Amino acid sequence: MAADKGDFSRGKVSGIILRLGLPMMLAELVHVLYNIVDRMYVGHMPEGSTLALTALGISFPLITLIGAFANLFSTGGATLATIARGEGNHDKAESIINTSFTMLVLVGAFLTVVLYAAAPVVLSLLGGDAETLPPALAYFRIYVLGSIPVLISLGMNPFINAQGFPKVGMVTVIIGAGLNILLDPLLIYALDMGICGAAWATVISQGVSAVWVLLFLRGRRAVLRLTGFRVNLSQLGGILKLGATGFCFRITNSITQAIVNVMLKAWGGALSTLYVGAMSLINSLREIVSLPNSGIVMGGQNVMSFNYGSRLWRRVSESIRFTFLSGLGINIALWAVLMLWPDPLIRIFTSDEALIALTIRCARIYFGAFPFMALQQAGQSTFVALNYPKYALFFSLLRKIALVAPLTLLLPPAGLGVEGVFWAELISQLTGATACFLTMRRVIWKEMDRRALGS
Repeated sequence: MAADKGDFSRGKVSGIILRLGLPMMLAELVHVLYNIVDRMYVGHMPEGSTLALTALGISFPLITLIGAFANLFSTGGATLATIARGEGNHDKAESIINTSFTMLVLVGAFLTVVLYAAAPVVLSLLGGDAETLPPALAYFRIYVLGSIPVLISLGMNPFINAQGFPKVGMVTVIIGAGLNILLDPLLIYALDMGICGAAWATVISQGVSAVWVLLFLRGRRAVLRLTGFRVNLSQLGGILKLGATGFCFRITNSITQAIVNVMLKAWGGALSTLYVGAMSLINSLREIVSLPNSGIVMGGQNVMSFNYGSRLWRRVSESIRFTFLSGLGINIALWAVLMLWPDPLIRIFTSDEALIALTIRCARIYFGAFPFMALQQAGQSTFVALNYPKYALFFSLLRKIALVAPLTLLLPPAGLGVEGVFWAELISQLTGATACFLTMRRVIWKEMDRRALGS
């Protein structure tokens, strides 16, 4: 029965993608609450809320870095395991999942030691000063103690979704996020732990999520079972090559966020702390509005990979089409909300009127080309799903490293001032996303249509 549940070669493609994507979207929504709930509670602290939000913003690049290593093994591992299942090679698929798990644990242990020791220096380089460094350091050093459970929870949950159990994957995150929501007010306010309470709430919650993931993947319901610590070196290269896309996306996002913080501090003048706080809130908004399409993309990616392994070209083409068109419609609707009614969304995180006004102005620039992100997501997900690592990696690096980072450095001194930091994102979305989609259309989508006609 479990094997039938993970068979994506039968039934209507759009229905399968929605069946997978909707629970995954809800799971992503709940996952985002890990960081967003922290910011909501911290942003409404009676004293020092704006300073605490700025401290979280400074820590954000390092938190993104930890998540990047989850992507390194989950993106490539889950995709290759799904293709192997489509080919009917169960042993290969199961070996991939065990290799990915072992590497996540080893990397998590390494990151815990290195980032804990290096945190004071790195957070200073990311914009921490005499005022903001102490709360940023207090928060991050607690957060990094949970690196192993964070990587297990984030890195192994995609293997549950890829086997056709999106509701189980959703429960993985709901358990942790529910605990986070309960623990935040208890630790932050009742026990008067402040920003440290927010960090401990996240660590404990992620630990429980990790236990749930391990129990399922070692249980009888799983199609692919986690059996122990072992690394298949012949498979590791393929996992890393394909996983480099998600990894580099996170890493480059971390790098560009660090550059953004530095430029905001340099060009924000007397309002520099407020600008960093505004960017922290914009990052929260971005996480929220990216969720609906991300669920569809993840569901579509699993269906593409399975049918690609089964050589069902027409279903691959149908998956690409549905993923793109539905994502574009979703992003246009969300863009309209961001442009017309951003105020209620921002007030979720803060009651500081000066910060709210500044965030509204900057957010309208930052999200000005948001519909184009559907093109980027459709292109990237297709490259990953069908095992085109070179294209996937190139376009991941193009938008963040070749476009966002240089524009962030160049636009403020070119006459746009501090708002040039936000214009950099808009311009990169227009150009990078369009290039990614058009290349995917030429290299893959047309080829799938041609194979479908010939089959």
